[in-house]
Amino acid sequence: MTRTPPTGAVPPTRWWRWRRNPLRRHCDVVEAWIVLVVWTLVVLGGIVAGALAASSVDAGFAVRRAQVQAVTASLTDDASRTPPGSDGYDDGRVWAGVRWTDADGAVHTDRAKVYPGAPAGSTLTVWTDRTGHVVAPPVSGGEAVLQSVLTGALVAAGTGAAVWTGGWLVRGVRMRRRMSEWDEEWKRVGPEWRNYSSGGA
Repeated sequence: MTRTPPTGAVPPTRWWRWRRNPLRRHCDVVEAWIVLVVWTLVVLGGIVAGALAASSVDAGFAVRRAQVQAVTASLTDDASRTPPGSDGYDDGRVWAGVRWTDADGAVHTDRAKVYPGAPAGSTLTVWTDRTGHVVAPPVSGGEAVLQSVLTGALVAAGTGAAVWTGGWLVRGVRMRRRMSEWDEEWKRVGPEWRNYSSGGA
């Protein structure tokens, strides 16, 4: 069933700012272009910024992985059986002394996190940097992908929101200027319109 507008009603005209018509003003054309440019920048700018951010994060993970290496170490002492008080961020492991031999035959010692109660002599894998110190394992695999994707999404959303806010402010300035122009025109036309409506010459 086709709905017909009530008698005397003016049907909405879509894309009227892009069509030639006697009611379209220069400011309407400018506003239409502003909206188009803003939407384009929101979409494309967000995608580009998000992709660059995700790529940067992934590259940072790759550099980190290249700077550390996994080695097999052994505990030098029995690990404590009681983990320290948890503050909500601890993983339940304890610190213990470890020892390993690098590819050049040099022996290194440091401290690493191990599970409570591990006996001396137990072997474990630790990550070391180029100076021979134990460091946190690098982010890799699914976790690295997830962090890169989340970072890219957040940057894309933030960029889009910033562009949209800027465009909205520009459009607000244009709208206030247009209202001011209408006020000035009404000051000139208003008296003549009132005289015409009242039947005056």
